[in-house]
Amino acid sequence: MTAALELTDLRLELSGRLLLGPLTLRIEPGEIVTLMGPSGCGKSSLLAFICGTLDPVFAGHGRISLGEQDIGGSPPEQRGIGILFQDDLLFPHMTVSENLAFAIPRKVRDRGERSRLIAVALEDAGLAGFAARDPATLSGGQRARVALLRTLLSHPRALLLDEPFNKLDAELRSSFSDLVFTHARLRRLPTLLVTHDPADARAAGGRIIPLREIGV
Repeated sequence: MTAALELTDLRLELSGRLLLGPLTLRIEPGEIVTLMGPSGCGKSSLLAFICGTLDPVFAGHGRISLGEQDIGGSPPEQRGIGILFQDDLLFPHMTVSENLAFAIPRKVRDRGERSRLIAVALEDAGLAGFAARDPATLSGGQRARVALLRTLLSHPRALLLDEPFNKLDAELRSSFSDLVFTHARLRRLPTLLVTHDPADARAAGGRIIPLREIGV
């Protein structure tokens, strides 16, 4: 089931000072919207507020909803939001397969089905045969793809992108961003990208909102 991600009057404060906002934004299923701004302006904290992991040193205000559901008061694991970071954050003590299995919803209990989902995902990303690999043996591009697969296997209803292409070289950056945006559109995920890089914003192919236009 797909639904729009809607942010209403979102504001971030630090020590009583307005850091970012107010932001009101509706992102339709399959749409990619980019927020552009320099490092340190609160982009990552905004995404953390949306997915429910905001550092308590900040105060977040406003309404976050998916479709008709207000998710702002829900714990992170119940919000249905996936997020990709600059770092892949793969678990170093787990194989590729175990990293992916960690994300599959618990309601999928059949081991055969879980294994099938992992195999299909790896095949789709050009990583067939990588299930037993140690993440430490993967290239940067391979690790990035595994991180994307892990996010998608959690069946998110919306996708947040916290400059996930920033640490890749130019060639990998292009191919990986294409993969991310293609999956976001095919799965009809409302997607919010934050970046300081105009090239990433152009590659996303959607609306670009400079943060200076929302009070920064």
